[in-house]
Amino acid sequence: MEASYSPAAIERKVQQIWQEKQAFKAVVDTNKEKFYCLSMLPYPSGALHMGHVRNYTLGDVISRYQRMLGKNVIQPMGWDAFGLPAENAAIKNGVAPAKWTFENIDYMRDQLKSLGFAYDWDREVMTCKPDYYKWEQWFFTRLVEKGLAYKKSSYVNWCPHDLTVLANEQVHDGCCWRCDTPVERKEMEQWFIRTTAYAEELLNELDNLPGWPEEVKAMQRNWIGKSKGVTLKFAIEGSDQSVEVYTTRPDTLYGVTYLAVAAEHPLAVKAAEQNSQLQEFISECSQSTTSEADMATMEKKGCATGVYAVHPLTGEQVPVWAANFVLMDYGTGAVMSVPGHDQRDWEFAHKYGLAVKQVVAPAAGSDLACDLSAAAFTEKGVLVNSAEFDGMSFEQAFDAIAQRLGELNCGEVTVNYRLRDWGVSRQRYWGTPVPIVYVDGEAKPAESFPVELPYDVTFDGVSSPLQNNPEFQETTWQGKPAIRETDTFDTFMQSSWYYARYCSPEYDQGMLEPEEVNYWLPVDQYIGGIEHATMHLMYARLFQKLLRDEGLVKADEPFTNLLCQGMVLAETWYKMNGTERIWVSPEDVEPKKDEQGRIVGGIQASTNDAVEYAGMAKMSKSKMNGRDPQSAIEEYGADTLRLFSMFAAPPEQTLEWTESGVQGAKKFLERLWRAAHQLKDCGDFDALDVNQLTDVEKALRRKTHETIEGVSNDFGERKTFNTAIAKIMELLNAVTKFESNDKQSCAVVSEAIEAAILMLSPIAPHMTQALWQELGHQDLIIDQPWPQVDKAALVKDSLLYVVQVNGKVRAKLEVAAQASKDEVEAMALADERVQKFIEGNTVRKVIVVPGKLVNIVAN
Repeated sequence: MEASYSPAAIERKVQQIWQEKQAFKAVVDTNKEKFYCLSMLPYPSGALHMGHVRNYTLGDVISRYQRMLGKNVIQPMGWDAFGLPAENAAIKNGVAPAKWTFENIDYMRDQLKSLGFAYDWDREVMTCKPDYYKWEQWFFTRLVEKGLAYKKSSYVNWCPHDLTVLANEQVHDGCCWRCDTPVERKEMEQWFIRTTAYAEELLNELDNLPGWPEEVKAMQRNWIGKSKGVTLKFAIEGSDQSVEVYTTRPDTLYGVTYLAVAAEHPLAVKAAEQNSQLQEFISECSQSTTSEADMATMEKKGCATGVYAVHPLTGEQVPVWAANFVLMDYGTGAVMSVPGHDQRDWEFAHKYGLAVKQVVAPAAGSDLACDLSAAAFTEKGVLVNSAEFDGMSFEQAFDAIAQRLGELNCGEVTVNYRLRDWGVSRQRYWGTPVPIVYVDGEAKPAESFPVELPYDVTFDGVSSPLQNNPEFQETTWQGKPAIRETDTFDTFMQSSWYYARYCSPEYDQGMLEPEEVNYWLPVDQYIGGIEHATMHLMYARLFQKLLRDEGLVKADEPFTNLLCQGMVLAETWYKMNGTERIWVSPEDVEPKKDEQGRIVGGIQASTNDAVEYAGMAKMSKSKMNGRDPQSAIEEYGADTLRLFSMFAAPPEQTLEWTESGVQGAKKFLERLWRAAHQLKDCGDFDALDVNQLTDVEKALRRKTHETIEGVSNDFGERKTFNTAIAKIMELLNAVTKFESNDKQSCAVVSEAIEAAILMLSPIAPHMTQALWQELGHQDLIIDQPWPQVDKAALVKDSLLYVVQVNGKVRAKLEVAAQASKDEVEAMALADERVQKFIEGNTVRKVIVVPGKLVNIVAN
């Protein structure tokens, strides 16, 4: 055994052993409890970042631990390989997207392997390969046949730079999430999946996911947005038309002073034919997004249409305005506006001089105030100025007004959802072709799969190569000439079912192999960022239900437990160039610290310039504070990187990357290596005889089993790997302070070190495997059972009692563990140190807390 720890040599050797033994191959075994651990698959951008390292280390630690518990573990990995970055790279660098993608995958796969992750690489999938996406295409045609996928004209977010549709979730502050170009609102024919058909189940099933973070479930509930309200109609004056609106506040109906409709609403479009000002407003609205989040923060603008509606209960005229905060594809594209009791409507009314009416007042005894000159009164109360409904509470008015509208045949109670159908069309090349052909303009499902994406294409940087590719477009359908759809699927389509395909990636008789998929699913532990809460996680839940209803899977939900890891932060440094900040890599900075160790400045090593410290921030290229995992592996070793990423913070919290912290992690591994090396110096020693131990040996053995107990709880229940590592460090401290001077003491130390190695093996698998072999074991450490607690070792021969007199500590007593309460009390009162403080006083009370405390009250 080498005296010093050499991670590079160890890690190469151990990885070769794993490969030769196919150590991580997952095979169905119905005699064992399965455990499916999955981390969100990466986009092959070219290189891993530290966020990847942390995410995948978490999954690997959990997988290895569960395997040591005796479970049949599957942990696969693949690539979310379609998407705009590859296409943009092709345009910029003249590299074909396929070549760029596959080269990146090869490099990143090697990086993952160098980190020692226990993946079954035989199950690897690439979503850009026809053997994967052909089943997605087949499944889509099944959805079309069932009416769960359809095409319609819709207003969408259009990125004029990337020339593609964006989902609302892909619009950030009015700009494209990829290129930061302001998006436009555009009407296009789009393919949709009928998400709304599953809205109620998606909502209700959240209650059956106790293993999900409450924050994520709350975000999904809000995104689904179930509400109970009234759908009612306002007749249009002078015509037989009407405008339909939905409201959750029918109690405010008498306060309606105008209707607001989307700029694209037929009423507004028709009125604009004779109104140039309205035409200009509609054109201006087309430059904004369809995102509700952006609508909430943008300046509210409107234009009168000149059209009037008729109030369904009062018969009064109500002006109709086109407004930029109303979306055509949300609800009915029209809202009833009550400026007295809705702040947005109040602000709009004040801006354009529209009437404000009070129809709700604070309930009797309420301390709320209503001053409509200052703001809208948005609380529920009692009705006023509402004819025969005056004095009613919200609940009473809801039912009564809904009933009246029903009697007039112009309204009814309805349940509504904010959730909208999922638009899956994208006007880009590098994606799964939508498997639809057009025969005389009529859409027909493709007859065979895959509809393969051609690789040999030319980019002009303006439109998708598929739109100018007759060879791809021209085809036949049942012998008739046909034209292929040139849209491709949103990449979220591929990532919404990959977890299921991992179960049988080479199966070619269908989308999923029944035995394997129903053995492995659902995923027992899913790991990824919380930023995916209302996109990927919602779509994956939807896909699971669609797969279930097609008879392809049995489980209702795809992921039983969800862990959302925190971000990785690092120091940021900058220097000034005039008024511009120039960011400097922390690796190029020599920090200056004060006496308390606080950073007060720094010097850029390469230039000798003074630099300023800007605190910790998320690792990013823009701030130059990213740390290349590959260089960190080469400098410290994969196990050190893994150990630091698990030790620096609990999984859900942000992790602050510091070189000193990484160096500390390596020093701990070096200490463990030396301790194991010194154990070999004991030579052959007898088996542990628990009946022949000294008190000192019993104490170390007790520490060993207390550590096993605590670490097992941290791994299994709490998933706080940082505290588990801290406990193992404490055990190693106890071992290094212990003097091994005979065969039994060597046996006690051996038990402690082997327990530490076993417990650390999920986190630092290379080093622990090497140590396991060096200590004389032939089998892989990952195949060893998790260490078990010997309850007898936890029993103490004596207990330490703190003795207080009138609340102040006066003595500490070592008492036999089996001593009775009366014996403890007698020993405390007889102690010389205690006697000095009770002498001459009357002992009024003695309280004994077993195993901890004796409190004497005397005066």
